[in-house]
Amino acid sequence: MSARAVVELLGARRLTVATAESLTGGLLCGALTDVPGASAVVRGAVVAYATDLKQSVLGVGADVLARPGGAVQAEVAAQMAVGVCRVLGSSVGVATTGVAGPQPQDGQPVGTAFVAVAVDGRVEVRQLELDGSRAEIREATVLAALSLVVDQLAATEDRGSSGR
Repeated sequence: MSARAVVELLGARRLTVATAESLTGGLLCGALTDVPGASAVVRGAVVAYATDLKQSVLGVGADVLARPGGAVQAEVAAQMAVGVCRVLGSSVGVATTGVAGPQPQDGQPVGTAFVAVAVDGRVEVRQLELDGSRAEIREATVLAALSLVVDQLAATEDRGSSGR
């Protein structure tokens, strides 16, 4: 999925997006803002690379961060996505967290990543098991996050049309 397609879809739906990034360190928001016209839909990003920022800025629960997996788990990604919507006032929140290497982190192997999308009060999380270099893992995570945005917006539209 391309960032251009995501920006166009968000624009057509009159939605805004914000990213909460750890593993990707701003690459996801960078991909979105590379698209001409992105300023109409992109609110901004919080790069919470340090674990304590996930809690203090995005509102990830200390109890969640204390669990096995630490900052690298599905619930952290979900709370990051919801938190960035609140902090930046967006209708869609996208989060990334994981391990790009070179060493395992929080008991998770290199290549473990989670992407999450929050929209319309629902959060969807995908776990990724990626191979490759640090750069390849980060890029694959960006692509997975963009794909999840499209899937969630399609699901939201389907739920809306089935209720009529």
